[in-house]
Amino acid sequence: MAGRKEAEPIAPLTVEVDRPSPLPADAQQAQVTPGLSPGLRYVKRADTKLPAARVLGPSPNPATNLAIADIALRATSMIARQAVERALLGRAYAPRKARQILRGRSMAQVLLHRSIAKVAMRSIPGALVVGGSLIAKTLYDRHKEHKAAASGAGKIEEMAKDGAED
Repeated sequence: MAGRKEAEPIAPLTVEVDRPSPLPADAQQAQVTPGLSPGLRYVKRADTKLPAARVLGPSPNPATNLAIADIALRATSMIARQAVERALLGRAYAPRKARQILRGRSMAQVLLHRSIAKVAMRSIPGALVVGGSLIAKTLYDRHKEHKAAASGAGKIEEMAKDGAED
């Protein structure tokens, strides 16, 4: 095309950061390079990894810090879950019986509930399927209220007996 000039390549520039940075000196410089059109440019960081001595946490080993955080979060989650379960059962049952009911759950029930929760947490379609199923089950139970109440009470009594034996 006549009359159009080719854009001259622009040499990479370095930009110094004015504020103190926890990154090493070589990572504090950014490269400005030409983009796809004359008015666009993007910035690339040279190296953004923190040195091992600057990793936050109680241990200098990042894998240990990750394990500590994972264990702490899982323990906190478990304690909160147990408190919510006891509170929900505490409305209808004495605290001792609520503990017996929770202890009386079978391993199959626990694994089933955890796997359903995992499916719901991993994806939006999974959450929709699990949520929809729970809503459908709730509506079905409300429709068959008398049968569902008797069936649920029988299962709870059985779980309480199993929990009292432990």
